[in-house]
Amino acid sequence: MLVIIKRMIRDWTIFLLFCLFVVLFLFAEEIRNNSIFNRIPSSFFNVNTIFLSIILEAIPFILLGVFVSAIIQSFVSENTIQKLLPRNAYLAIFPAALLGIIFPICECAIIPVIRRLIKKGMPSHVGVVFMLSAPIINPVVYASTYFAFKSTPYIANARMLVGFISSIVIGLIIFRFFKGENILKDRIDGHRHPHHHSEGNKFFETLYHASDELFDTGKYLFIGAFLASLFQAFFDRNALLSLGTNTALAPGVMMGFAYVLSVCSSADAFVASSFGSTFTEGALLAFLVFGPMIDIKNTLMLFAYFKKKLVVTLLLVTPVTVYITVLIFQMIFL
Repeated sequence: MLVIIKRMIRDWTIFLLFCLFVVLFLFAEEIRNNSIFNRIPSSFFNVNTIFLSIILEAIPFILLGVFVSAIIQSFVSENTIQKLLPRNAYLAIFPAALLGIIFPICECAIIPVIRRLIKKGMPSHVGVVFMLSAPIINPVVYASTYFAFKSTPYIANARMLVGFISSIVIGLIIFRFFKGENILKDRIDGHRHPHHHSEGNKFFETLYHASDELFDTGKYLFIGAFLASLFQAFFDRNALLSLGTNTALAPGVMMGFAYVLSVCSSADAFVASSFGSTFTEGALLAFLVFGPMIDIKNTLMLFAYFKKKLVVTLLLVTPVTVYITVLIFQMIFL
C-alpha cells in the first residue's frame, strides 16, 4: 500500500509540473512583463520552451511505441517470437539489427516495445541490438538525414552503416556478459487497471495495455526532457567550438553533446548539420549514431525498466564502441 501511495504522489507531482510548464509556455510574455517576475533570468524561460519542444517532438513517437507494445502483448505469442528468430544466438543478432527498416521506431518509443518483446521470449542480447539499431536503421531517419545533408548525402549511408556495425558489436558484448540472464526489473505497477474484459476482446485489452504503458513511460520522458532542457539552456556551446576540428577529440565531444541534447532521431540530423562548418564529418557521424542509442531521457527509462547492471554496462560499452567505430570509419572513408 505504501508503494502505491508513493507512486501516486510521484506521478501527480510530475503531472502538475508539466501543467506548470504549459502555463509558463502559454503566458510567458505576460509573466515576463509583470513587475513581480521581471527579475527572473530569461534562461529560465528558455528551459520551459526547450522542455515543451522536446515533449511535443517525442509524444507522437511515444504513442506509437506504447501502441506497438500493447499490440505485441495482446496479439503476439511467445511461440511466434521463437519462430521468427534464428535459433543460433549469433545469427539472430543480424536480423535484429535490421528490424528498424520494417519498424520505424525512434529512441523515444523503442524501450517499452523491447521490454514487451523480451517478456514474450526474445533473447536479451537480441532485444538490445534491436533497441540500439532501430532508431537509426529506419527509413524515416534515413530520409531526414539525407535531406539535412544534401551537399554530402553519403553521411546518411555512413550513419546507417556505422549504426548497424556498432549495434552488432554491442549485442555480442551483451551476449557475452548476460547470456541467459534476465535483464528486466521486477516491477510493481501500482496504477495497473483491473482487467474485467473478456479474454477474447483483444481491442480493449490493447487499449488497457497502451494506457498503462503511456502513463508509466511518460513520467520518465518528462524527467529526462527537463534535465536535457536545463543543459541546453545553461551550457555554453561556444566552449565546444575550439575542439571541433580535432579528429580525435571532436567525435567524443559531439557524442557528449548528443547525450545532453536528447534530440529525437527523426530530427537530430538537422541539428547535426548546423555544426557542419565547425566540426569534422566524423564528429557529426558520432553525434548521429550515439544520440539515438543513449541520451538523457532514455537513460532514465532504461534504469526504470532494466536491471542496473545492464544499464551501467550499456552506458560504458556504447560510447566506447561508437567512438572506436567512428574513428576507424573516418580513417578509411572520410
